Amino acid sequence: MFDTMTITKTAGAFIGALLFLLLMNWAASGIFHVGPSGHHVEGEEHAQAYTIPVEAAAGGEGEAKEEGPDFATVLASADAAAGEKVFGKCKACHKLDSSDGTGPHLNGVVGRPVASIGGFGYSDGMKAHGGDWTPEALQEFLTNPKSVVKGTKMAFAGLPKVEDRANLIAYLQSMP
Repeated sequence: MFDTMTITKTAGAFIGALLFLLLMNWAASGIFHVGPSGHHVEGEEHAQAYTIPVEAAAGGEGEAKEEGPDFATVLASADAAAGEKVFGKCKACHKLDSSDGTGPHLNGVVGRPVASIGGFGYSDGMKAHGGDWTPEALQEFLTNPKSVVKGTKMAFAGLPKVEDRANLIAYLQSMP
């Protein structure tokens, strides 16, 4: 089956291939070296090849970042029909028929005290939040729920567009 010469040839081929790979790796790292030279001291700053000058933006640093319209203005012109479409993101957990799903029902939520649905298991963070669900409080909460109510069970990331939040709140206000 296998004689001594076959085993020797196989071992020689294997060792030769490994030697070839090691030598090619050494040669390639010498030719295509990236990074500091091999003689650098820890904590020593590296020489920079070139710099790109960056000029300060016109308007200066003292100017405040331009913000969109305030929420009251957007809410005044909000569209409840568009809010119904936005509510599609909420339907997985919330209902509007006075029955609770994964989250509490949202009919009559505008003006209702926070964590006030009897029998629903609110998180400790939501119970401690307190206050009422005014349009302004809902707007703040819907922007980023986890940052407003620490420890909330609500996994929703939030609605980044102020128009979407205003349309949703207008839709929720129209629900009895």
